[in-house]
Amino acid sequence: MQFIVFTLLSLKARFENLKERERGAAGVEYGLLVALIAAVIVATVALLGDEIQAAFQTVLDELS
Repeated sequence: MQFIVFTLLSLKARFENLKERERGAAGVEYGLLVALIAAVIVATVALLGDEIQAAFQTVLDELS
């Protein structure tokens, strides 16, 4: 009986350890996702920056 209890406690400890490792991996994945989104935003602004600025300038000229 003690062997079964020991085995169950050992398995529980292993599963908790795996859960903690997954939590860290999820954090890394979210960090990579945020970095990718930031890179897309920077690239979009770099490519369309002049057109966006011209559009805002047109709106400002019409308001004046």
